[in-house]
Amino acid sequence: MPVLSLTEHFASLPDPRVERTRVHALIDLLTIALCATICGADSFVEMQAWGRAREPWLRERLELAGGIPSHDTFNRLFARLDPEAFARCFLSWTEALRQTFPSPADGPAAPPEGAAATTKAATHVALDGKRLRRSFDTATGSAALHLVNAWASEQRLALGQVKVAEGGNEITALPELLSLLDVAGCVVTIDAIGCQREIARQIVSQGGDYLLAVKANQPALLEDVQLFLDDAHEQGFRAVAHQAYQTFDAEHGRQERRAYFVTGEVAWLRERHQTDGADRWTGLGSIGMVEARRREGGPGSKESVERRYYISSLAADEAGSAQRFAEAVRGHWGIENGLHWVLDIAFREDDCRVRREHAPQNLATLRQLALSLLRREQTAKMGVKARRLKAAWDLAYLERVLSA
Repeated sequence: MPVLSLTEHFASLPDPRVERTRVHALIDLLTIALCATICGADSFVEMQAWGRAREPWLRERLELAGGIPSHDTFNRLFARLDPEAFARCFLSWTEALRQTFPSPADGPAAPPEGAAATTKAATHVALDGKRLRRSFDTATGSAALHLVNAWASEQRLALGQVKVAEGGNEITALPELLSLLDVAGCVVTIDAIGCQREIARQIVSQGGDYLLAVKANQPALLEDVQLFLDDAHEQGFRAVAHQAYQTFDAEHGRQERRAYFVTGEVAWLRERHQTDGADRWTGLGSIGMVEARRREGGPGSKESVERRYYISSLAADEAGSAQRFAEAVRGHWGIENGLHWVLDIAFREDDCRVRREHAPQNLATLRQLALSLLRREQTAKMGVKARRLKAAWDLAYLERVLSA
């Protein structure tokens, strides 16, 4: 079993402080900040207040040669800490963590029947961007921090993040994040902005499979895939070998039926999208379509229909291919519901006004570390926000969270 000690995985983190002025050990500062964040602290002032309130408990576990750090000390540390090094340490820790549990207690989807077996703990990794709305700084002209996050759907675990360069977009950050991840044996899903030939090639070269949404940023590819699948659908897929799967949801007066179609007949598409005889889309094995029919209200209400299109390196000629396709498509949005939404609601991430130097990015990493620990602890059957409160009230529970 991988070593999960925070000290072990954060030992290589460079200390940005001048050595002669160091009063507090770096690991003490990081541990207090993490514990305080788990317990509901959302600012440096709250970290200091929590540390002072729990000083006896902390002294039993930390050196605390300089006592409880001030909020200015936390501010200076997180402003100067190398965010890339901090993120690498976090990624090292999460990679070890994800291997210790194949499925969370709150119910991941089981592998679809007929799907290929894998030794990876996480078989689906979703990549998506998030902007921290209040991290902009008008005084310095700095834009709001924009991050690209990685999410292990089965484990509901944040795997890491990379900052999008100011003035850039997610296309430049996605390859960097992928290079930090072990995606061998995993299906990697990305929204349309990640539907790029270089990204597909990188995923395959790292031993993974891709499932990429196709939209207007790839007009020629979208036109070909859309025309082929729409025509096949109108003909009932009589002349096209395919797999199909359906789901139905009904709640709060809304009914939604989704039909998933996937086919491995893509030789024509590979031929149309070649450069000097070489495939532009490395490993292209299938294309798919999702038709969502939604009705809100009674039987006489109007029904809306939406179709979305995808390309993938996954094969589509085996039993369970359509169900695997459906679970990957739906699982991708778990990064919105299970990570981004939770960070905003339970950690108030979008309300954080910390803006100094690297502090916004480092605090974002700290919040994901705290969230991963809270999710890992499964004895308390309650939401993340309630777990933060329980950890603040109950030191025994906090210790369970830290050792989960």
